[in-house]
Amino acid sequence: MRQLILLIVATVCLLGCHRPIQVAECTTEAIAVNAAADELQDSAYIQSLAPLKKELEREMSVQLGYAPERMWVGAPECPMLNWATDALWNAAQKACPHMVDMAVVNMGSMREWQKGPVTKQNVFELMPYDNRLVVLTLTGKDILDLCQSFATYGAQGVAGLRMTAVDGRPANVTIGGKPVRADATYTIATSDYLAGGTDHMDALRRYTERWNSDILIRDLYMNAVKSQDTIRAVVDGRMNLL
Repeated sequence: MRQLILLIVATVCLLGCHRPIQVAECTTEAIAVNAAADELQDSAYIQSLAPLKKELEREMSVQLGYAPERMWVGAPECPMLNWATDALWNAAQKACPHMVDMAVVNMGSMREWQKGPVTKQNVFELMPYDNRLVVLTLTGKDILDLCQSFATYGAQGVAGLRMTAVDGRPANVTIGGKPVRADATYTIATSDYLAGGTDHMDALRRYTERWNSDILIRDLYMNAVKSQDTIRAVVDGRMNLL
């Protein structure tokens, strides 16, 4: 017992006399991120990844369909945006147990497809994120507020809805060919990302009901390309900002 006590006392004394470690000197080196940094690559590691890279490139180059004309992107309406919104709306109508009145897609996500083969890589570039399809229930007043944001901040992709904006104010807003009623309710297919009210679409956050799916929007785009084979889309006047 006495030996144990002496050991504890000695340990405490040693810890009490121990000086804290301090940094005596520090040096740094700045490495510019430019072409000269290529020499710093781990060639063995890069070589080990080469087979995976080759397989990924092969997979991404698989042709899903064909675009006979350039699918250009531009405001307030364009073939690429109309095609993407129509594809999302069609998929929602098939998957959702409820009627889906319209669809909304954001302009900022659009990527142009050149005339020619449409590959998996093209679809991944159009939708690189794992956003999922949702259907929201909104009042007609919220729909009109959404259209006001289009008139104020710039058009977005719509399907099922048509509108004209004059001097920054929405006019002639219709869904299914009928004027939108402020006291009615409507269902909107969109992404879980936009359902948070991003891209100035605050009205989408005011939904009264929400139907969620596990359908990746990227996957529904791929299915749309494969089912159509020949990709066609036109500017039809659904979004007219004067």
